[in-house]
Amino acid sequence: MQVFKFGGASVNDAEGVKNLASVLQKLGYTNTLVVVSAMGKTTNALELVITNYFDHKTKLQSSIQDVIKFHNAILIDLFDNENHVVFQKISEFFNELNWFLRTNKSPDYNFVYDQVIGFGELISTTIISEYLNTIGLKNNWIDVRDYIKTDSYYRSANVNWEKTQNQITTNYKKSILNITQGFLSSDANNFTTTLGREGSDYTAAIFAYCLNANSVTIWKDVPGVLNADPRYFENARLLNKISYREAIELAFYGASVIHPKTLQPLQRKEIPLFVKSFLNPEDSGTRIGKEVVLEPMIPCFIVKKNQVLIRLSSLDFSYIVEENISEIFNLLHLYKMKVDVIQNSAISFSVCIDNIYNNLEKLLHHLKAKFKVTCYENVSLYTIRHYNEKAITQIEAGKTVLLKQLTPKTVQVVTK
Repeated sequence: MQVFKFGGASVNDAEGVKNLASVLQKLGYTNTLVVVSAMGKTTNALELVITNYFDHKTKLQSSIQDVIKFHNAILIDLFDNENHVVFQKISEFFNELNWFLRTNKSPDYNFVYDQVIGFGELISTTIISEYLNTIGLKNNWIDVRDYIKTDSYYRSANVNWEKTQNQITTNYKKSILNITQGFLSSDANNFTTTLGREGSDYTAAIFAYCLNANSVTIWKDVPGVLNADPRYFENARLLNKISYREAIELAFYGASVIHPKTLQPLQRKEIPLFVKSFLNPEDSGTRIGKEVVLEPMIPCFIVKKNQVLIRLSSLDFSYIVEENISEIFNLLHLYKMKVDVIQNSAISFSVCIDNIYNNLEKLLHHLKAKFKVTCYENVSLYTIRHYNEKAITQIEAGKTVLLKQLTPKTVQVVTK
């Protein structure tokens, strides 16, 4: 049993879909589950649809048409017969999307987000499943929402492992090639939920855990896990082997190649995770497993852009003590802020956060009632694992350092 996950970049056009089929033909597809993301930048395009639904109604239909045109171009390239059933299936998805936007009564952005955003994965997997059937790779399309069950924490749902295990054990057919969606799930009321951005990796891990898979492979447009994001750092190098623990550390600090939740279920059953290039599928890529030592042992760079640094101090120069810190964290939790770094002294407290839910103004208003507040928006958080002085100098060059924190293996620097 093997689980393959293909991201949006791997299926951003008809050639990408054909390449996915080629990977399966080269490496085998018996007893295989293929988890697929939305095609190309579809998730971004659907986010624009959601924005227009709430804020720019006059632009709503044109933004939906852009999504339709993108997928129609891929359909025309893949299927010679315009009477193929796939055209009707995709049309029905867009009819369902329009029906939801016409009839929805909920003002909750997060609920609407999850109901709309999932059409990207539903459409991509339908196109891929039908194409594979057309070329002789017989497969079973399954709706992941029937298998992965969660609470109703929209946009970052928590998996109900007992229900999910039961659904997968009862309904999943192992002996065939199955195609399903990443990122999506459903709650007790059968509303669509999502597992957080980049949650398709997590989907693959959930199925692997419940099915006792031999391995999970994430197919990327890079040769494997690199020691730095090549978009921001020159001369990024391939990491051949990473331990689960090290990979969890890198994911926690924001390494974009691995979803933070992906590794825990795999580690519990010691299922190896491979990260490979869909352009060179027979290359070894990166193996994440029980290996103790990072190979090669070099500094690993992670950068998170568009962060917020908040500095707090007491209004009367009294100490920032446990009671204050507890209150601060309660507010961060209340406003759904993801905390990346904290640093405190006797009379000050600094926190670098990710304002995912756009609640910054509410948070600041609440904090200013009790603290002196300084806020820096659009800062960058750099993390270096296994750092050396050269690595630190490299990321600080030409920047204003707002916060710096070192531990024996990790340094974090917030810069403007």
